Amino acid sequence: MRCFEIIREALAEQGAELGHVVRTRMFVTDIDRGEELGRAHQETVGEHTPTTTMVEVSRLIDPDMLIEIEADAIVTD
Repeated sequence: MRCFEIIREALAEQGAELGHVVRTRMFVTDIDRGEELGRAHQETVGEHTPTTTMVEVSRLIDPDMLIEIEADAIVTD
């Protein structure tokens, strides 16, 4: 999923990884695909499952996009 590639890259720039993510918010244009998108999310985050919210929106900035994901991460020294 491209969203997670972008998130991984942003985290890596800060010396972090997906395991540091504590919360994600998924904005989807078709909530009927929620199970499929949730499964892809789970496969990506693996055993470390952050708190997650999925919200249906009428559209995203790019009409070809189906999902946008925000991620909050905590990194301690």
